[in-house]
Amino acid sequence: MQAKIFHIVPTMFHSPLKLPSYLHQPSLPRKLPQATSISSPVDDNHHVPGPLTIPDKDESMAAFWDYQFLFISQRSETSEPITLRVVEGTIPPDFPSGTYYLTGPGLFVDDHGSTVHPLDGHGYLRAFSIDGVPKEVKFTAKYIKTEAQVEERDPVTGSWRFTHRGPFSVLKGGKKLGNVKVMKNVANTSVLKWGGKLLCLWEGGDPYQIESETLDTVGSFNVINESPPSAEKRGPGDLFDVAARLLKPVLHGSMTAVCGLSPMISALSVNPSKSTSPIYLLPRSSDKSAGQRDWRVPVEAPSRKWLLHVGNAFEIKDIDGNSLIQIQACACSYQWFNFQKLFGYNWQSGQLDPSIMNVKQHENESLVPHLVHVTIKLDTNGSCHECSMENMNEWNKPSDFPIINPEFSGKKNTCIYAATSSGTRQALPHFPFDMVMKLNLSSKTVSTWPAGARRFIGEPIFVPKGTEEEDGYILVVEYAVSIQRCYLVILDPKRIGESDGVVARFEVPKHLNFPLGFHGFWAKND
Repeated sequence: MQAKIFHIVPTMFHSPLKLPSYLHQPSLPRKLPQATSISSPVDDNHHVPGPLTIPDKDESMAAFWDYQFLFISQRSETSEPITLRVVEGTIPPDFPSGTYYLTGPGLFVDDHGSTVHPLDGHGYLRAFSIDGVPKEVKFTAKYIKTEAQVEERDPVTGSWRFTHRGPFSVLKGGKKLGNVKVMKNVANTSVLKWGGKLLCLWEGGDPYQIESETLDTVGSFNVINESPPSAEKRGPGDLFDVAARLLKPVLHGSMTAVCGLSPMISALSVNPSKSTSPIYLLPRSSDKSAGQRDWRVPVEAPSRKWLLHVGNAFEIKDIDGNSLIQIQACACSYQWFNFQKLFGYNWQSGQLDPSIMNVKQHENESLVPHLVHVTIKLDTNGSCHECSMENMNEWNKPSDFPIINPEFSGKKNTCIYAATSSGTRQALPHFPFDMVMKLNLSSKTVSTWPAGARRFIGEPIFVPKGTEEEDGYILVVEYAVSIQRCYLVILDPKRIGESDGVVARFEVPKHLNFPLGFHGFWAKND
């Protein structure tokens, strides 16, 4: 089964190459500068097509293609777990046995001319099962069989035809006018275990339950479990009031979106006159101890930012009952985190432009994702006396996916880890990320592990193994886009920044090379 690359043509990155929808033996110009071979993922028969050569001397061209190969479609799935080849180091004997689950989009283009935004790509679940006794890593990957996935993939031929638009995309080869299949639940955003069940999530719909060993889809999971409606009856006036409040922000541009001429997300916009960021605090205690505050009213942080991901949050109470709340997170500007242009996707052309995610050096650097420290002070009644948002100035490079040792979640921590950019590539100074950074909040020191030239990384994951905060290991997927390989890397948190920081690296077979994952988690064996 042939994998496809995302259908893209650069606007500002000039390239002599035209990339076909399928990467069958590509036809290339006869005269090219010195090049590096790049091949696409291929079918289960391990047939490798002719290499696609990318000039190394033109940095902007190499950067453009590297970015595209980070979003290459992978149609293949594993029928049985595959033992990964170790290319460096070995699994230490004290490594906890368990599984690292990683989800994200797997498919960006169908067989009928339609492309989709990465956020609308069908969920592709990957599992790395690690066993310290035989020192092996077994890899499994399968598509999540959502309602949309089952409808859009032919089970006999394996061909794809997008019929659901998704909130971020417009179909080229599918029905536009009157297509009400907008909320395309692709279950590609997050994966976690809740109540003993493995769930793949998507913000706009119910999660899907997955069998943890085989990655087979059990089905849609109703979290509320069809709880009975409230005894309080609501009249039609209440429903209309709720509907009006929900629809008010999306009326602008909604007609073109409903008609399929623009993505539904284009009907949304932020309030440009608002200079603060709302932070909602949800008390996890009785009404009496929660004070007199109306918790539906947010605390307003004096900075207009988009909070992307939270690494940790904890509360400290003084002897008088006042609360000091600390939040360690990643934030960026609304201009950078633009849903209509996220990942550089242009819904009108169906193409990816990496310059959208990489503002020029002379422009405002505060636009890009960076680590922030939020401080909130509440009195015993819940009234806010102070709220501040400050940059973590110990590290000023673009960063995201902050994590800590999960055993210290909700407690005061000393170390925070994140994916970050080295800034060494002129054409890709901010994104994709290519380093893991470790910030010691006590000593104010930063150490990093770089993936290397023309290699990117995703979200790091901390695997705890002891009682101390740095006891454990860090897992991160390395995307060696220039050679079309993915590696699972195990790092020693205590040795980040040292020459021996890498504990082990495992190679995913080339025919199963996969696109950028979004979020994952570590599940220790029971």
